[in-house]
Amino acid sequence: MISYLIHLLLAFGLLAFTPNHASSDCSCSSSLNRQSKGFCSINEIFTTIKPPKIYSQHRYAKNDMVKLDGGKFQMGTDEPKFMADGEHPARTVYLKPFYLDKYEVSNEKFAQFVNATGYVTEAEKFGDSFVLTILLSDEIKMTLTQAVAAAPWWVPVKQADWRHPEGPGTSISTRMDHPVIHVSWNDAIAYCKWRGKRLPTEAEWEYSCRGNLKGRLYPWGNNLMPKNKHMANIWQGQFPDENTAEDGYIGTAPVTAFDPNKFGLKNMAGNVWEWTNDWWNTRHPDKLQHNPTGPTTGTDKVKKGGSYMCHEDYCYRYRCAARSQNTPDSSASNLGFRCAADFKIKID
Repeated sequence: MISYLIHLLLAFGLLAFTPNHASSDCSCSSSLNRQSKGFCSINEIFTTIKPPKIYSQHRYAKNDMVKLDGGKFQMGTDEPKFMADGEHPARTVYLKPFYLDKYEVSNEKFAQFVNATGYVTEAEKFGDSFVLTILLSDEIKMTLTQAVAAAPWWVPVKQADWRHPEGPGTSISTRMDHPVIHVSWNDAIAYCKWRGKRLPTEAEWEYSCRGNLKGRLYPWGNNLMPKNKHMANIWQGQFPDENTAEDGYIGTAPVTAFDPNKFGLKNMAGNVWEWTNDWWNTRHPDKLQHNPTGPTTGTDKVKKGGSYMCHEDYCYRYRCAARSQNTPDSSASNLGFRCAADFKIKID
């Protein structure tokens, strides 16, 4: 069981580093692997914090996909922040037209899937998942004895799953419009197939994030807060002890929160990491690629977008070119997804 828990933590993008050390030691998974010490005492790692703010539910339409024209775009960057992540080089990619969900898959949408199929997520089967410590109640904290030595803000919580995001006694009843979390890549694949869709490739995801803004850091440009306005749900304050929630959220935000990019897509940066279909690889051809789908095999899947736990001084991965990875059976309280679809299918 311990080896499984360590395996789940692979590459959650939260190692202690600064951008100045990115080239040598800040790969998301460099200290969170099967050979690590794994766990340490839970004593003295918790920080008291107010419960996450709950906002009124956002409504969205039945047809929640955007048609994207594709064509040529510049993927990656020649100015990588994390060399080990394979963010470089900038390279030309051609994509055929496709559809992408406007929003991350919400608890409401995932509940429809589960109610219709009886699907059981991998976190539910394994009996636990990983949760950020400051989101936990005092009652749950009292039951814990271990934390991950390399990242003690992550703790394995028994019975934490998509319905119970912070473990027993917690609920999604007031967060039906928030992204579903504690879902593995395998869970995401099952949901998208049920919808007649699929996961986006990494290239499709990054094209969508960029919104025709060539060479920009974020979905909206290079300025993190244009006109002093928060554009994404990321960490403010001192990680991991304090999130000042200046953007309005300590944990996840509704899938319809914040302004869309030029393609009409929301939360392409921050909120939750999003699974893509590609196997992880850090070497990329610099010649023109047509509809790349990544390696044919691997051990980890690519995730994109960063999460509410990312900060520029710590996990600066809410940039469009940024990337990280997890094993397909991994789940955590900052990991979700959205679906894509081929242009030829009919979208209701």
